[in-house]
Amino acid sequence: MTQATARTVALPAIVDLDALDGVRDQLIDAVESGPVRVVAGDVERVATNALLMLISAAESARRNNVAFEVAGASAPMLAAIERLGLSESFAEIARGIEA
Repeated sequence: MTQATARTVALPAIVDLDALDGVRDQLIDAVESGPVRVVAGDVERVATNALLMLISAAESARRNNVAFEVAGASAPMLAAIERLGLSESFAEIARGIEA
């Protein structure tokens, strides 16, 4: 996926319950308009609900035949994905994650 064609959603450093509404709204708008690239390099802490929301957004994109990717996931985000057993779910949407 090229950056020029994808709509970018940058995750904040802290993706907790307070941040979920804003991120969700951005993801909905992005998925409705075409390919989506979620930039996750600045994430220092991520809530389980946020990871589940990303999986849900990726599924919505798939149903709409829209490309969806999580790019540059930070070490804390990768650790959370692994710790929660979500590696398989993220393997298809995030670069650098193996099931």
